[in-house]
Amino acid sequence: MTDTAPKTGSLDLAEEFLDRTTPLTRIRGILHRHPAISPALVLLVAVIVFGLLNDRFLRPENLSLISQQVAVVGTLAIAQTLVILTAGIDLSVGAIMILSAMVMAQTAASTGVPPVLCLLLGLVVGLAAGGLNGLLVTRLKLPPFIVTLGTLSIFTAVTLLYTGGTTVRGSEIPPLLTFTGVTFSIGGISLTAGVLIMVLLYLIMAYALNRTAWGRHVYAVGDDKEAARLAGISVNRVLVSVYLAAGAIIAVAAWIQIGRTNAASPNSGVDLNLDSITAVVIGGTSLFGGRGAVWGTLLGALIVGVFRNGLALAGLDVLYQTLAVGVLIIVAVALDQWIRKARS
Repeated sequence: MTDTAPKTGSLDLAEEFLDRTTPLTRIRGILHRHPAISPALVLLVAVIVFGLLNDRFLRPENLSLISQQVAVVGTLAIAQTLVILTAGIDLSVGAIMILSAMVMAQTAASTGVPPVLCLLLGLVVGLAAGGLNGLLVTRLKLPPFIVTLGTLSIFTAVTLLYTGGTTVRGSEIPPLLTFTGVTFSIGGISLTAGVLIMVLLYLIMAYALNRTAWGRHVYAVGDDKEAARLAGISVNRVLVSVYLAAGAIIAVAAWIQIGRTNAASPNSGVDLNLDSITAVVIGGTSLFGGRGAVWGTLLGALIVGVFRNGLALAGLDVLYQTLAVGVLIIVAVALDQWIRKARS
């Protein structure tokens, strides 16, 4: 007697083929290959909606304000992107930034050290803090979340002990350290030197991640550490280099912060840890590592800036702005989970 029932394997292959050809899965595949598409669409829709709701939103002076507000968190988000691409997370970026900024400003104000050396000292602080995180993650085999949660408290305490909780005013800080706050006009929009430095960092990091062997190794480690190790990649060396690069970028963010506020305060930027993570997640970088792009992170930072600004112009309370950002985070993570199901 001949068995005419279809085989289970054939049915599975047929279902897989049909699943591949549905419009929804094709869209999911495109978003998987190009993570920056979804945040770009969100940003475009947000700009159009807020522009229609309030005619002040698209005025040059308001766009200038948004760009200047995004400069610091956008720079920190580059460092956060690097860590998250390796399937880690850094809760200490804000604390490292404040420590670096206070070391730069207080050294220049109280000791008379040349401003260039103060900048270099701040860079050394950022590198040392990032290197410490990297060594704790690789040598002690601790989860990045736990390591950076601990160093968040350590760096915060060190900053308060070093400064005594005092603020260094702009009048005490040499012009080189406040240079990032200098404004100039392009097409009627006032930008700061800090905004240009942020964009330059994005260009450099986009090239490093997409055009160098180091960048490919970062993605490989984030995608699968064991597979990367079997492929001959020194996983620990890549992880330490990522945290060192993040520390250097955070030090630059500290410089931008000083220029932005024309001061250095141990109490400024305490919420920037979560803001940087928000920008990265909304920008399409997967919290599970191995997928994402820095340009998506820039779009994510702009989305947060646009939402906060647009809701403020609409007269909504700050609590509703925070609520909107929280909803964006949940939607972004849910979208990431859906996109990750795309078959390669």
